[in-house]
Amino acid sequence: MTAISSYARALAAASGTAVPTATVRHVHLAARPLILVPLAMAGEANAPLAAMVGTERERPELLVVPQPRNRDLRFAFAARLAEIFLPYVLGFAADIEELTNGPRTVDAPQLIVPNQAGVAFVRLFGRSTRFRTTTGDYAVEPSVPLLGRWLTFFAERAEVPGSSLMPAATEMLSLHWATGQSALEDANLAALMGWIDPPAGADGPAAARLAEDPRHCPPAGPTTDPGFDNEVLAPAIAAYDAVTDPSQLPDAVKRLEEALHSQLQPTWDLVWRALDRLRVLPGGASVPGRWEVDRSRYTGFHTYMIEEGLPQARRDGAVAAARRLNRMERAQASYDAERAFDDPLVMADHRVTGEAFLGSVVAVDRDRRVPNGRGKGRLVTRPLVTLRTEDPVRLALGMKVVATRRRRQECVVTALEPCDAGILVTLEAQNGMGRSAAPAPGSVPEVGESLCYSSVLADGVRSATMPEAEDTPWTHGGPPQPYEPSEQDTAEAWE
Repeated sequence: MTAISSYARALAAASGTAVPTATVRHVHLAARPLILVPLAMAGEANAPLAAMVGTERERPELLVVPQPRNRDLRFAFAARLAEIFLPYVLGFAADIEELTNGPRTVDAPQLIVPNQAGVAFVRLFGRSTRFRTTTGDYAVEPSVPLLGRWLTFFAERAEVPGSSLMPAATEMLSLHWATGQSALEDANLAALMGWIDPPAGADGPAAARLAEDPRHCPPAGPTTDPGFDNEVLAPAIAAYDAVTDPSQLPDAVKRLEEALHSQLQPTWDLVWRALDRLRVLPGGASVPGRWEVDRSRYTGFHTYMIEEGLPQARRDGAVAAARRLNRMERAQASYDAERAFDDPLVMADHRVTGEAFLGSVVAVDRDRRVPNGRGKGRLVTRPLVTLRTEDPVRLALGMKVVATRRRRQECVVTALEPCDAGILVTLEAQNGMGRSAAPAPGSVPEVGESLCYSSVLADGVRSATMPEAEDTPWTHGGPPQPYEPSEQDTAEAWE
């Protein structure tokens, strides 16, 4: 938690309503996302109980597993989910744009779940279905393993900072508003929306307290309320199990569907309300670029599924895991920098810590030229810009900084001097001034201009040199064996 977010939480607690912590929207919202609200059976390892899914607010599809302990019913549920999920996901693959580095889809699917627990459900459900066999013992519909591989892809992208392929509603809201409750309480979608969008006549704390009452607002899943389990769900499942006359099965299933619909519909409505609030915010300048990366990843995985289609391995090898960790660290650094340069409220966090400062230009040596350091007496243009700031500055000499309004011009800190009105910071402009000896008009800041410089840059994490997979050292298990599907992949805990 940063100083700014702590202050925002204090303001929210004092005012009784959520406080904005962003001026722009930092996530991409698709025009037609697929909403998935899952429920799982308590006490069972990721046993699906029900799901509400769809792309239309007024026409959700309700999927129910009458007896979650029944393996056949579980995978029948997976097959029904695949009938909805796969046409949506694969429907974006037909519209392609050709780029210099290869084709990329014009758009990509977006899967939205209510909370991080929903992300975990998708990850586990993908793992439990992507290895299924379509022949022999325990055969499933061909769409089930395909569903599992796509769910695993979305779950893996959800771990990448800045990706919008599978965001959780609670995470998107918490990124843009601060409440007067704890981060743990913010994981409750109903309580979080109570602070952000309370009903008429109620403030945030009152709405959150009401939202935490499962009789008024059921949990957003995937686990259900114990009271509902004992009083409603268990008797309904027992009644289904007790049916001996096939003609009575529809009535038993309908009873279950009505009970589970009452648990899912409130969360379904909350997710759409959350999207309504987020869509009011204008998109950040860097959001389209991150969505282009998501589109490229979607295109690449779709191509892989056509050409090879093997399920993702149960776990990465040492080198693959290290590379993935490095990619995620770089993505986090890039995401942090882009959010800060897009949004002055996010940049304020870095100003408080001294990683950025807002100052007024007081002096400019526009035509300064220095030796280029390569000999032959050649000179290069390196203007000096001096700014006065009252912000706390904790930058080292030689550190690179960039201005929010001059992103393409890197500068280096050359001097820090205290003055009566704060600190004088002298920067040397390194580039972004054109090719001629004299800087291009407007390429160098002018006296009186107000600029915010930051050392939070997208290249804050360097790529480590990684060995090839076949060169994995013995300390990390040695070279991994090429993955080949085996019967062990489909082994299940209940077999």
